[in-house]
Amino acid sequence: MGFRVDVYEGGRIALSSLRSNRLRTVLTTVGIGVGVCTLLAIVGIIQGLNSSFAQQLGKIGANTLQVSKFPWVMGGDWWEYRNRKDLSVKLVPPIMAASEHVIAAAPIFYTRGEANFLDRKLSGISVLGTTAEYLAAGSFEMAGGRFLTDADVDNRAAVAVIGAELVKVLFPNFSPLGHRILVDGHPYRIVGTLAAMGTVLGENQDLVVMVPYRTFVSHFGNKRSPAIVVAVDSTDNLPKVQDALTSALRRERATPPGVPDDFALNRPDQLANMYKQLTRALYGAATGVGFITLLVGGIGIMNIMLVSVRERTREIGVRRALGAKKRTIVLQFLMEAASVSAVGGALGTVVGLGLAYIVSLISPLAAAVEPLTVAFGVGFAALVGLLFGIWPAARAANLDPVEALRHE
Repeated sequence: MGFRVDVYEGGRIALSSLRSNRLRTVLTTVGIGVGVCTLLAIVGIIQGLNSSFAQQLGKIGANTLQVSKFPWVMGGDWWEYRNRKDLSVKLVPPIMAASEHVIAAAPIFYTRGEANFLDRKLSGISVLGTTAEYLAAGSFEMAGGRFLTDADVDNRAAVAVIGAELVKVLFPNFSPLGHRILVDGHPYRIVGTLAAMGTVLGENQDLVVMVPYRTFVSHFGNKRSPAIVVAVDSTDNLPKVQDALTSALRRERATPPGVPDDFALNRPDQLANMYKQLTRALYGAATGVGFITLLVGGIGIMNIMLVSVRERTREIGVRRALGAKKRTIVLQFLMEAASVSAVGGALGTVVGLGLAYIVSLISPLAAAVEPLTVAFGVGFAALVGLLFGIWPAARAANLDPVEALRHE
């Protein structure tokens, strides 16, 4: 009962003191608010970047891996990878047979090109040569028409499936199905369109033309090493499939025992690990700056509270002489410090997350706000107030009542 009374009376007196010193309260609130604002803006941008990167990895396909000549994350000599023997479409059947968990596999030949339709032109497009299985092995979805078929591949048909950006630019007012486009001078009849995917790791996935791989080889040459996309029935089975594919590919490519693999098995989680390594130091430094700014705000609170203790020395002496306990004095000043910090934290949280959102609108940096972030901002600011208010509160409580009453 006594503790509740002390809390109530301490809170009432603390609020009264804050109201009577409005300018001091505002300046202290601004100080802690700037610290929280800086920290929350940084946290919001970091959370946004993490969320954006996770979404982009999801577009690659969490249950897929890619067999290629080059690894996504190069840890050795580039010339070593360059001198590897090229992959071949003939590896697809052994890959399918390597594990019961493999559900699809498709080769991908790749080049850059230019697409034309009438007087409209689009440069820098990705031209892929693949098979019917790529729809199941990749992460694309159809928006209209059909995908490539085995008959298209066998007959070297001059047909194409195009991405959403080509539809938007080359066919703004009508369906592209059935029309012919030129890709680096080669005509293709459009049989299907892909659903929009956006950008993945800086590459626009909607600037794409897919053609049968045999048609691709006829038009663009065969001096390219294809990658092979492999879809697995579950992400949990990726390690098993990777081991099985390693054995099957070494056997098919006649790699002698003791010789390193002359191919790469790339998985999306490798990119995730690389991302964490690259950003760990950056995030640590940015968060450190935010905490330093918040520390400065906390020191400001301590300074203001010490001034408040000195100005109210006689008041404290009167209260102690009338029977107020040390606990009551401590609670009063702690609640005063925590109240100022909480208000500053709330304002700083709103402004900080607003700044993070504005940054996301005017720059490529993403921003995201998790529900707990708001509570964290206010709660952490109040905690800072409590920590930096302990010394002033203890100093006030330990004043000698007689000496305090003599203070002018």
